[in-house]
Amino acid sequence: MAGVAATALYVAELSRTTSVLAFAVIGVGTVTACLVGPRRFGAQPRAAWSLMGAAALCFLVGVVVRPWATSLPYPRDLLGDAATIPGYLLLGSFFAMLLRARQSLERHAVLDGLIVCLAAGLASALLLAAPAAALPGRPAAESVLAGLYPLFDVMLLLLVVNLTFTATTWPFSLVTLLGTMSLMVVGDIAYAIIGVAGLTYASPLLDVPFLLAYVLLGVTALHPSVARLNRAARRPVQAWSRRRMSLLGPAICVPFLLLVAVGGLSPAYRVTIAVGGAALVVLLLARAVSAVQAQVAAQLDYEHQAVHDLLTGLPNRRMISAHIARLVEAAPLEGPHRVWVCYLDLDGFKWVNDSWGHDTGDQLVIEVAARLRAAVPASATLARVGGDEFVLAYVGEQAGALRLVEEVQRSFARPLPLRDTEVVISASIGIAHAAGGPSPEVTAEALLRDADTAMYRSKAEGPGRSTLFDVSMHDRVRERIELEVALRTALAEGQLRVTYQPIVQLATGRPVGAEALVRWDHPQRGPIPPVTFIPVAEDTGLIGPIGTWVRKQALSQLARWRADGTVTDDFYLSVNVSPRQLTDADLPLIISAELMQHGVPARAVALEMTESVMVDGSSVTARVLFELRELGVRLLVDDFGTGFSALGYLRRFPVTGVKIDRSFVSGLGQIVEDEEIVRAVVAMSCALGLSIVAEGVENRRQCEALAAVGVTQGQGWLWGPAVAPEEFADSWGAAAMAAGRDQLAAGNS
Repeated sequence: MAGVAATALYVAELSRTTSVLAFAVIGVGTVTACLVGPRRFGAQPRAAWSLMGAAALCFLVGVVVRPWATSLPYPRDLLGDAATIPGYLLLGSFFAMLLRARQSLERHAVLDGLIVCLAAGLASALLLAAPAAALPGRPAAESVLAGLYPLFDVMLLLLVVNLTFTATTWPFSLVTLLGTMSLMVVGDIAYAIIGVAGLTYASPLLDVPFLLAYVLLGVTALHPSVARLNRAARRPVQAWSRRRMSLLGPAICVPFLLLVAVGGLSPAYRVTIAVGGAALVVLLLARAVSAVQAQVAAQLDYEHQAVHDLLTGLPNRRMISAHIARLVEAAPLEGPHRVWVCYLDLDGFKWVNDSWGHDTGDQLVIEVAARLRAAVPASATLARVGGDEFVLAYVGEQAGALRLVEEVQRSFARPLPLRDTEVVISASIGIAHAAGGPSPEVTAEALLRDADTAMYRSKAEGPGRSTLFDVSMHDRVRERIELEVALRTALAEGQLRVTYQPIVQLATGRPVGAEALVRWDHPQRGPIPPVTFIPVAEDTGLIGPIGTWVRKQALSQLARWRADGTVTDDFYLSVNVSPRQLTDADLPLIISAELMQHGVPARAVALEMTESVMVDGSSVTARVLFELRELGVRLLVDDFGTGFSALGYLRRFPVTGVKIDRSFVSGLGQIVEDEEIVRAVVAMSCALGLSIVAEGVENRRQCEALAAVGVTQGQGWLWGPAVAPEEFADSWGAAAMAAGRDQLAAGNS
């Protein structure tokens, strides 16, 4: 607004001093804005805006001096031009640095700019520069300058057009910068037109475009979007869009229009038009070739990406499948040479992702790919087929394939660099092989499937193993899939049932609690043991729904037992909870609601978890455990002693008791080491105030040995297996009531 007002004051010509001050205010303000605004907003490159400020200063001096200098004799009348011409050079340097920072100097955009600028240069040369230079009685220097200004505008137009052609989004500062250059071109054209008449200055109105250009340049420098001018946002292939064709179309028509307008003036004009038109045709053909080449390059890049992994550059599953099919097709039907496929899965990759994030996981994959490339011979093909899964394809004898597997395993022996540390990981490998055959595509898919199956067998055996596929693995995989489907059906159709095994006080034999255990009675196969279907439930995510169903059934049964007097008030029911359930932040609220629904106090419920929950527990799991303990439920560590047993974990988490694993109980009275382990667990638990339950008690000898070392509660076949709720009530309800009456009578006496 201030710039527009100052422009109006300049045009009014109230006085020479007023006009000069008005122009000086605009010019100085713009120069200051070019030096301060981009620095404030962090615009890059910073040196480019210094050049722009210097160019604005040169133009300011030239415009202010020009009206005064025109009245001076030659050559002092060219003082304004002496200041203005360096401004054009500085302005061109500014645009060149900006385009370089944008990395926008691309061939197709340069060609489009040349087409437009060649047409504009041809028109300005014939319509403006040539007539001005041909004026009689004029110094040669003035004629040359009169012809230079249109050419300066053409060069600036080339840079500006390139800037617009390489941008798909136009920030506000880019729009105002284009407005600045457009007004400068308009002003120069106006001066060129009066130059044809032999004049160098006519009216202050001729300076209005330059004044408004200054205003827009100041707005450009002071707007926050100036920081985005150096950031290119362009398409991979520059399309001939409507905006682009609006410039290219008229440019192509320029030679024909000039031929009609000035072609009859002289043979030199016609030759110039012919040469310019031919140059435009050459540029247009080059642009067409550039467009075709860009399209072909984009297509080739698309095809490459379709069959290669973006992260590592290795072939992907699609390409390796086709490659294996070709190997099968070329392989002999008989003989020792076969097609070998090795399926690799990184051990511990999830741990790296969870600990350092997915970016670090990607870096690890890149390092592994480089390590495998170095280990794999040229005769083998390496591919990445998943997040941390790789495939090797090799043709040769079995000995060569096994040596290749050894080389791969050996490549993981050295630590892998990862951010500021190093990690050591291994790979589980599955190996499958086949001879040549009539159906290569089918064989290739079968090889990948069989190698994947063998890899999972390696995973089950421990990290860093390799397994050769055999047909029996198919049967196990099919069995597992059928078991998963049947388990889903069992959960939906009520084939599961809950049984209860008593937990007794060793000193009195009185039942103080029970553990709720799930059982599965298949309609055709009969009872399926938990050791068979629980791992399947954990792998498939069914352990959560099954655990929730068991807990609800158990709480409902406990409520009925407490209501009818089957159990005493201090009787508790133990329910297993999976690690997956403990990652649910809403679990404490859910259990609280279930306790209120059934009218069961929290102290009458114990939740059993494995030691892995404490070792691998996230912040969510830790918070869930603390909230459950605040709720009042007991927290027991199941199978204690078989995993990562550590005093630190027991102190860090709010557990209330441990259950000694049956593997230590079975050796009591026979294996001295087992007795010492149990004794140590008892001492540690007593020091921490934890309750102790021994699992798998099967005979009196074990019971007496446990009591001797201080274990107070036991569970096992000595007191019977897990039974249905009705049988539990019949067998143990009366015993619990009798033991309670005896204890009460002893207390009264």
